[in-house]
Amino acid sequence: MKKVILITGISSGFGKEMSRVLVQKGHVVYGTIRKHCEVAPGVKTVFMELADSYSIQKAVNQILENEGRIDVLINNAGMHSGAPIEDAPEEMYRKQMDINFHGWVNTIKAVLPGMRAQRSGLVINISSIGALTGLPFQGVYTSAKFAVEGISYALRLELKQFNIKVVVVNPGDFKTRNVETREIALKKNSAYEKQFNKSLAIIEKEEGEGKDPVLLARKISRIVDKKNPKYRYLVGSSIQKMAVFFKRIMPERIFTFLISKYYGM
Repeated sequence: MKKVILITGISSGFGKEMSRVLVQKGHVVYGTIRKHCEVAPGVKTVFMELADSYSIQKAVNQILENEGRIDVLINNAGMHSGAPIEDAPEEMYRKQMDINFHGWVNTIKAVLPGMRAQRSGLVINISSIGALTGLPFQGVYTSAKFAVEGISYALRLELKQFNIKVVVVNPGDFKTRNVETREIALKKNSAYEKQFNKSLAIIEKEEGEGKDPVLLARKISRIVDKKNPKYRYLVGSSIQKMAVFFKRIMPERIFTFLISKYYGM
């Protein structure tokens, strides 16, 4: 069945591939952008700034005016950061949360009245496997993803009565533009500099050798088509999925030791 879908952040990476795959499946796809860019044929665009609640409501209102409904929201847009917790400036924390958490919450709040009125809807939050394990020098980024995990649990319970489903997707490493767009914070002569550079090199190597974003896009397409999707989908390599499993069953001391060894700490 054709659905009206809103995807945040379609200029590159996951968002670009999701919009292309979903429009090819016959859905009406709107994607948010911050400036003019090339998008897949058939994809409609709306301008949105995630850090601006007025911009979010304006974009949602535009879609509702054009289509009369929004059936699926895919929260995807965000920023990536890398920094030692001690070195990260306050503005980095605020920006990360404003975009990757507050912006997502405001977008959800903007679409919910319509979904409640039609007594159906699907919210897909693109989280991260890192939000289930924790990663060194990614604390600012993963803190926002941990927040997304928490609010998704609450939303599931609150929205059940309206037949609105909430799904969390946790991707591992994919070949996106993370390496190019990641904001870095490292103080001059930082006590963490050597370890930060070593760990970040491992993280960026894994991202560069990651899976094609189209694989995640196809998974999202299948979730959209499901009548009763699962609460969570892990999409990554076997070792990344195993890490999530081990995090659940291992004593934290042992799991932390293994993670530290993996990142050369």
